[in-house]
Amino acid sequence: MPAERAAFPAAGPPPSRPLAVRQARLGWPLSPVPVVMKYFDAPETPYGAGHRGVDLAAVPGQDVLAADAGVVVFAGSVGGRPVLSVDHDGGLRTTYEPVAPKVAVGEQVYRGQVLGTVVAGHPGCLVTACLHWGVRRGEEYVDPLALTGEVGEYRLKPWGGGR
Repeated sequence: MPAERAAFPAAGPPPSRPLAVRQARLGWPLSPVPVVMKYFDAPETPYGAGHRGVDLAAVPGQDVLAADAGVVVFAGSVGGRPVLSVDHDGGLRTTYEPVAPKVAVGEQVYRGQVLGTVVAGHPGCLVTACLHWGVRRGEEYVDPLALTGEVGEYRLKPWGGGR
């Protein structure tokens, strides 16, 4: 019998393995990590109501950082507000507003590089200044917070298979 017992592995903890640490796809555009004043709210249709980004608490003149390496594709005024957009690998485009740019269209930027500074006056901001940070993958708006690697709010849906 002792030979039979030896054929089965001893009970105990599984062998130790290094855990994979997931790198966030995007870094935060403000430092330190800001308070979120208004969350992403995906529109139902391409032109429907929603909030196509997040509003982050900031102070006027605060540095705005590139969320990842990329190329500046727009730096100008949209609806009377200064906007900056950067294209990244994988079809992502980040947009920052209102921002006084310190970079020019066509300029290559690296993750964490200063792109410009926050300008006061973002509509609906409940503090002195907010940075509106948006992300698109192709033509679809996505939640920037989902790409930072931060743990977010989760809502459980009813399972429906109850007892």
